[in-house]
Amino acid sequence: MFRSVSGRLLQGVCNHQCKSAAASTSTVNGLPDMPPCDFKPDKHQGPDLKSVLATRKSNLNPALFTFYKEPVYIHQGHMQYLWDVSGKRYVDLFAGIVTVSVGHCHPTVVAAAGKQMKKLWHTTNIYLHPKIHEYAEQLAAKLPGNLKVVVYLTNSGSEANDLAVLMARMYTGVFDCISLRNGYHGASPYLMGVTALSTWRYNSPTGFGFQNAMNPDPYRGPWGGKHCRDSPAQPQRPCDCAKGQCVACDNYVDQVEDVLRYSMPKGRVGAFIAEAIQGVGGSVQLPDGYLKKVYEKIRAAGGLCIADEVQTGFGRMGSHYWGFETQGVVPDIVTMAKGIGNGFPMGAVVTTPEIAQTMGKALHFNTFGGNPVASAVGLAVLEVIEKEKTQALCAAVGTYFIKELDKLRSEFEVVGDVRGKGLMIGLELVKDKATRAPLPADEVASIWEDTKNMGVLIGKGGLYGNCLRIKPPMCITKEDVDYSMAVIRVALQNHASKK
Repeated sequence: MFRSVSGRLLQGVCNHQCKSAAASTSTVNGLPDMPPCDFKPDKHQGPDLKSVLATRKSNLNPALFTFYKEPVYIHQGHMQYLWDVSGKRYVDLFAGIVTVSVGHCHPTVVAAAGKQMKKLWHTTNIYLHPKIHEYAEQLAAKLPGNLKVVVYLTNSGSEANDLAVLMARMYTGVFDCISLRNGYHGASPYLMGVTALSTWRYNSPTGFGFQNAMNPDPYRGPWGGKHCRDSPAQPQRPCDCAKGQCVACDNYVDQVEDVLRYSMPKGRVGAFIAEAIQGVGGSVQLPDGYLKKVYEKIRAAGGLCIADEVQTGFGRMGSHYWGFETQGVVPDIVTMAKGIGNGFPMGAVVTTPEIAQTMGKALHFNTFGGNPVASAVGLAVLEVIEKEKTQALCAAVGTYFIKELDKLRSEFEVVGDVRGKGLMIGLELVKDKATRAPLPADEVASIWEDTKNMGVLIGKGGLYGNCLRIKPPMCITKEDVDYSMAVIRVALQNHASKK
């Protein structure tokens, strides 16, 4: 558990970060130099951009999309930085969609994977091998209460959420479940009803049995204001709530109760699933105390509570190791992926022994889940988080970053909201602060393209695609934040000058 932060943490504590000058990068006049880095990427010797684009068009999934009008062709990564094939360096503020937790190609994780690959790649778990047992024990120890026991290992967050929903339905005997509008939990046919973002939904009969409750968004929803979020930045909306007493929270909880009353069979429910901060939905942060009150109602209706920690787990929230802990709850099932393997394809479901017994009613097996290499990688990630105090770094550097971003709201009309906790941050761009009308897509793209050209890579999300998603590797430094802030400010100034 994170307790305190020293000044040293704000500067960054990672032992493997870039420390001394090599080639400083200054891309436009008026910007400071990018923080120095002593890592030298290899010279790219593969196919050029033109041939890669041709292959992508003819041989890869046509639904694949690339960020940016002029795509970035990444060649190598080291900790918080990426290099393209020309040798240009970027500060990575998106971490491979919130997946690179302890740093690109972190030496400890690379060494662990290499050592295991020389010994044993794969057998599946029909035979005993040591790594999965070592890993399951250490991962379970990170969970509170009766969750410290049973671990199911998968290959992705979608697999983990699929399994969690199946498990809850089997255990409760109730098929109908509840998720939140604007939530994303995977795009498999089974999960398409769980995910409630129209941009990810196909016109096909999938995802039966899920009802989507009103999203408790203190900024864009019907209720919310300046006392609603556990964040250094609050919505700039009038609020009648006394501090610590969120009326908006109660109103949103009533909406879940309404779904229970009208849409569940005889008021019973199989499960409720939510993230503490919605990732793909644009870093929307739930009101204080929301999950605690919703969990009480779900359990009273016989349901299980599932915490999706695919993006919020492993210390990224700073104050706590798991996102659900920031809401003061202990779920019945926890799903995780992305940062669990620092980019290696891994996922997990953790639950209690009683619920786990459900999956003994039929055979359940995952060919690659928990294979020796994945388990070795997972162990190394846990080791780095502990040794390099990345959770404390998320709290210190993340809080600093959010406060700096919050200053932009008074400088620019297009910055409607800044939100988040630790290094799980969102910035929402609007056409008009009063109406909160989303900034048009072409204008968002212009700002976004500008930051890329100046050497900072940022994610994008939300229903309207107008939210900048800032979730860097958890080894980022204050100097990286300062550089990124300068870039974002210039991009916003450039946008304002076009008006």
